[in-house]
Amino acid sequence: MSRQVFLYDPPDRFVAGTVGLPGRRTFFLQATAAGRTTTVALEKAQVEALAERIDELLDEVVRRTGGSAPVPAVAPAELADTAPLVTPIDEEFRVGTMALAWDGEHQRMIVEAQALVELDAATDEDLAEAEERLLQDETNGPPMLRVRITGTMARAFAKRALEVVNAGRPPCPLCSLPLDPEGHVCPRQNGYRRGA
Repeated sequence: MSRQVFLYDPPDRFVAGTVGLPGRRTFFLQATAAGRTTTVALEKAQVEALAERIDELLDEVVRRTGGSAPVPAVAPAELADTAPLVTPIDEEFRVGTMALAWDGEHQRMIVEAQALVELDAATDEDLAEAEERLLQDETNGPPMLRVRITGTMARAFAKRALEVVNAGRPPCPLCSLPLDPEGHVCPRQNGYRRGA
């Protein structure tokens, strides 16, 4: 079976979002264009890392081009997207590997999210080799979401993604672990339950 690539070049909308209550949220990336929507699931840490790396890559693009690239320093307020994810949410796959690149010729950020794949290998070297072969296999590799967006859209995506990540449970002021509505066992309080 050939590799399934969900290509959005460009999307009408590309966002990170969640479903569920804080502490039990499921995180998604969602791309929409021309009446079709692709949704992939991923971990909170992956969303946070993706947003941070997008901002870092855009900052580097601005630095290397001396400010001539069409990349704003911050996300424009008019592009703020606070709308919920498009429903129904049909998860295509769970993300394992992500990649970012800047296409200087077309002035676009390329975001790739590939499906999580389990591989069996006897050694770490064999596993690394099998992963590399699989990820480079354009014919039979894992499903992939590939999105090409402008620098402005990338800044807006990163801003929303970080807001979504930070909208979860508030941190405990003593230990920084997340507080549940019913409190948590704080290691800094010697195990006493602390309320929200």
